[in-house]
Amino acid sequence: MAFLKSHSIWMNGKLVPWDDATVHVGAHALHYGSSVFEGIRAYSTPRGPAIFCLDPHVDRWLGSCKMYKMPLPFSRAHLRDAIVEVVRANDLASCYIRPIALRGFGGFALDPRKYPVDVAILAFEWGKYLGPEALEQGVDVGVSSWRRMAPDTFPAMGKIGGQYINSQFVAMEANDHGYVEGIALDVNGYVSEGSGENIFVVFDGAIYTPPLGSSILRGITRMAVINLARELGFTLIEQNLPREMLYVADEVFFTGTAAEVTPIRSIDRVTIGAGKCGVVTKQIQEQFFALVEGRAEDRYGWLTYVNDVTLASRAEMRIAVPAE
Repeated sequence: MAFLKSHSIWMNGKLVPWDDATVHVGAHALHYGSSVFEGIRAYSTPRGPAIFCLDPHVDRWLGSCKMYKMPLPFSRAHLRDAIVEVVRANDLASCYIRPIALRGFGGFALDPRKYPVDVAILAFEWGKYLGPEALEQGVDVGVSSWRRMAPDTFPAMGKIGGQYINSQFVAMEANDHGYVEGIALDVNGYVSEGSGENIFVVFDGAIYTPPLGSSILRGITRMAVINLARELGFTLIEQNLPREMLYVADEVFFTGTAAEVTPIRSIDRVTIGAGKCGVVTKQIQEQFFALVEGRAEDRYGWLTYVNDVTLASRAEMRIAVPAE
């Protein structure tokens, strides 16, 4: 899962060299996890790089900031254009994009709303998150002893930095047990998600996935897969899933910006289906990659072609952060 750093990062309104994009060691985010981020992919297509679901990702980023009470010092249009600009400036054919907003240096109070907000956008080459062979062969995972947060403890719909300590515990435990990834249950013992992926279960001719109430992230790739599955004629059901359903499923797969559509071949060393990518997962994979790689019609309007975008916000003034 190696990545190659790019030469430029967009930070606080301008492109700076990768190694110069720094924050103060006293930044609130370093001490308290007070950051909000996104994960986005751009794919190589015959028309050049295309960003997958740019607008839904920007909207989710802003929604996470709203949950966290972190107003950003740039408009939505400016941030959207900055994401396009950093891909273009680094001359990337395909890449992973990481926008982040964080509380900077201002003090150490737990209420950080008067502290400055820094905004940065990274874009870099990054391969298959769960390994290059995972899309075909599937991955071995285990159910974690770590539960996802209860609904009244953290906002699971937000991509907030500090909350990902939970995901790190899930991932570390999985690696310690020899698994590629872990699956977390929610506070009620129902299936929630992976450390950084949503999950789908193929069972008795239908496709099931946990609802938002199971402390899952509202995944953008999850949304895309739901649409594609229904377009292919599958029954798609969002409901609470008991753990044991994982073991008797015909197929199980992860979705996510990093994971894309990755089959699961075993859970807790119980073989799932034929122990490789199943026929349903394969159909969804093929539809997904044909669309994001520009080989099929973009019938949902999910692709933003980087070379076709006019950066309308270049002349915009920076918007001041409210003092309170």
